[in-house]
Amino acid sequence: MMPGKFDVCLTSYEMVSKEKNLLSKFVWKYLIIDEAHRIKNENSILSQMVRMFESQNRLLITGTPLQNNLRELWALLNFLLPDIFSSSADFDDLFSSVEGGPPGTDRTEPKNELVHQLHAVLRPFLIRRLKSDVETDLPPKKETVLYLKLTKLQEDLYRNILKKDVDAINFTGGDRVRLLNILMQLRKCCNHPYLFDGVEDRSLDPFGEHLVESCGKLNFLDKLLTRVKPLGHRVLIFSQMTRVLDILEDYCCDRMRGFKYCRIDGSTDSESRDAQIEEFNKPGSDKFVFLLSTRAGGLGINLATADTVILYDSDWNPQV
Repeated sequence: MMPGKFDVCLTSYEMVSKEKNLLSKFVWKYLIIDEAHRIKNENSILSQMVRMFESQNRLLITGTPLQNNLRELWALLNFLLPDIFSSSADFDDLFSSVEGGPPGTDRTEPKNELVHQLHAVLRPFLIRRLKSDVETDLPPKKETVLYLKLTKLQEDLYRNILKKDVDAINFTGGDRVRLLNILMQLRKCCNHPYLFDGVEDRSLDPFGEHLVESCGKLNFLDKLLTRVKPLGHRVLIFSQMTRVLDILEDYCCDRMRGFKYCRIDGSTDSESRDAQIEEFNKPGSDKFVFLLSTRAGGLGINLATADTVILYDSDWNPQV
C-alpha cells in the first residue's frame, strides 16, 4: 500500500490487527467502523488499536450503541470526539442523579428522564434509522418465547444442584462467583442433561432416541424441525455452549435425523467459515440447519437465505 495509490481501503478487524503498523502510517480522510459496538470497551486491545489511527473524520455504524451501561456509550463517543467527551467520570455524573433513587421506589419517571437526557446529548452526533424506515418491503419479524417442561431426568438433576448448594443460595450476600457458577450448572441442566459427565448411559447407542427423549428442549426442537422441513423452511440454531452444538450435531447427523447442516463456532477458521456460509446460501443448497455459537455467529455473517431463527439458549445480554 502506497499513499495516493487507492481511494478506499476496505478491510476487516482481523486484517487491521495484523497490519496495524502499516495502516497507522496513513492520515485517513475518513475512518468508518462497522459493528462499532466491538470497541465499546475503551481498554480492550481492539479499541486501543483503532485509536492509533490518525483521521480527519470518524464514523461509527452499529445496531446496538448501548448494550450494558452508559460507560460503553461514552467509550464510543470518546472515540468520535475525544475533546468533547474526554472524561468518563463527567459523563457518568451527568446522568447519575437521574439514574439514582431510593431502593423500592418507582423509578419509571427517572428512567424516562434519563432517556430524554440521552436523546438530547446524542442528537447532534447520532443518526438513527429504524428498519421500518429503510426496509419497507421486509415482512414483520415474529418472535415466540416458549417455556418447556423439564424431563424427569432433568428435574432430578436440577433438584440435586439446588440441594448441593442450598447454603450458598439461601445466604444473603453470598459469594457472587459461586452463585454464578450455580446458575451456569442450572442452565446446563436445562439445555441438556448429557452436558454433565456420567449422566448418559454409555451402554446405549449414542445416536439413540434417548438423546432426544432425555431433554425437554431437544424433544420440542425435534418436533419443530420435523414439522417445518417439509414446508421448505431453513433454520439457524444459536447456542451459547459449543457442547450443546456437539449434541445438536449428533442429532442432525445421518445416524439420527439425517438433516444436512453447517456449523460455525469459535474454533472455526475463517476459510471454513466462509466456505460454509457460501454453501448454505448458494441456490438450491440442501443444507437445512445451520448450527452457530452466539458469539462466533453473531457478527459479520449474512445468512438471509434462512427464514427461521431458534435461540436454543439466550445470552445474559439481550442485545446479543
